[in-house]
Amino acid sequence: MLTVLEIIKRTTDFLAGKGVENPRLNAEHIVGHALALRRMQLYLQFERPLTEGELERIRPLVRRRGQREPLQYVLGETDFCGLKLKTDRRALIPRPETELLVEMLAARLATSPPASILDLGTGTGALALALAKQFPTARVTGLDTSAVALELARENAAGTGLSERVIWLESDWFASVPVDRAFDLIVANPPYLGAGEVAAAQPEVRDHEPQAALVGGGPEGLADLQAIIAGAPRHLTAGGTLAVETGIAQHAQLLEAARQAGFARVGSHRDLTGRDRFIVATR
Repeated sequence: MLTVLEIIKRTTDFLAGKGVENPRLNAEHIVGHALALRRMQLYLQFERPLTEGELERIRPLVRRRGQREPLQYVLGETDFCGLKLKTDRRALIPRPETELLVEMLAARLATSPPASILDLGTGTGALALALAKQFPTARVTGLDTSAVALELARENAAGTGLSERVIWLESDWFASVPVDRAFDLIVANPPYLGAGEVAAAQPEVRDHEPQAALVGGGPEGLADLQAIIAGAPRHLTAGGTLAVETGIAQHAQLLEAARQAGFARVGSHRDLTGRDRFIVATR
């Protein structure tokens, strides 16, 4: 019978042969998930023989990862700002760099927390739910043009115990937001890649994640970000904040777009790799 360590080694070799990055880490996550063991628990059971039933739980997960399906989809969950979120093909996988946006806003607004928050293109609900947790007195609205993404966001709200804190709205950006509705904080992690960038991406992104959540429209992927920046002032309170995640080569155009939209203060912020990633503007 194969032991836990032997199946991890075999899985590592298989995934490496399929071009998966960090194959050993992926193997440990998959085997641990199938056996309902945390990684430290897994290490303590390396010599334990696996039953045929346990191997049957592991094999289909390994097969899916070998087909370059993202690990988060294979496991069905990911961590985001301390929240355990369900992940599947209905929405884009929340990225670690987006957690930095939440941390940045938490520090920036600590002394004047927003009473109302709008998350544009909510997907899994990651930003809406993380901000609801961070600002417990705020009223939060998450909107998306995808009905199936909103289903996933609602499931995540229920799973995190935040269903009473967030309302969900199907809308193409501001189209369904009442004209007289204003928010203290608007956040967005919209599609901002060009079609060519997606075509050149890793198979995990190119072949599995929803294209509508990746491609931003227009030749440079700027169309959605430009629409958000142009429309945001009408839905911000005086002194309200717009914070968006962007592509790293788009800042010059978007900073100018924010100034043209009438924002009083506009700033660019870098991600953990030192690249321009976020724009924060104040009405």
